[in-house]
Amino acid sequence: MNDNKSSISQAESYREIGEFWDTHDAADFWDATEPVEFEVDIQSEIRYYALDKELAKRMQQIAGNRGITAETLLNLWVQEKVTNELVTLAAQ
Repeated sequence: MNDNKSSISQAESYREIGEFWDTHDAADFWDATEPVEFEVDIQSEIRYYALDKELAKRMQQIAGNRGITAETLLNLWVQEKVTNELVTLAAQ
């Protein structure tokens, strides 16, 4: 973080800013804020892949038991498998 302090919290680090806002409400400082504009360029892409109906049902059940969506579970599993495959390829 640069030498400037956060204008409202007077914090000198991102950690201090976080700690400040963990215990304060922005509504209490609304008059000290000013409008800002910024652009967000999110480069995400969604791909759809066919999944066997019974496999999808079992995956949905497992995801529900873990308290996550089937999409999240599938992404975690695929990410794990891809990482393992890349490690195996690099070791050859």
